[in-house]
Amino acid sequence: MDDLDKYDRNILSQLQQNGRITMTELAQRIGLSKTPCQLRVRRLENDGYIRGYKAILDPEKLGAGHIAFVQVRLTDTTAKALDAFNAAVRTLPAIEQCHMIAGGFDYLLKVRTSSIATYRHLLGESIASLPYVGQTSTFVAMETIVEPGPDIHSAQ
Repeated sequence: MDDLDKYDRNILSQLQQNGRITMTELAQRIGLSKTPCQLRVRRLENDGYIRGYKAILDPEKLGAGHIAFVQVRLTDTTAKALDAFNAAVRTLPAIEQCHMIAGGFDYLLKVRTSSIATYRHLLGESIASLPYVGQTSTFVAMETIVEPGPDIHSAQ
């Protein structure tokens, strides 16, 4: 973040709010002309600050409104076991996020399904069968208050 100046941070903030903004409008909002703005956006993309652009979809309308958070404890935490779990967890589309955790368990998963019944089936047939899974604990979200993605200003 120290490599970013006020223009870079403003570009990131503007694009986070509206990834479809025109380069002309973006340049006007941040106070640069179009060419330097384009060069900065391209640099931010090449340097990995901007990983891509996507539409934010409504999970409820797409039949994926049920959210469960799953704590996973592995039976083994060697590099081989972690690599096997990491590769396998990536194959399950219902797992929206997977984080390795330092604490009383090894991973925290965010899982989206259509219902508790669908989640229960996924847990029993897929998640519990992932390599080295020893124990899981599920927490069902009752309501989503804040989502999605980090705000550029939260990293400061």
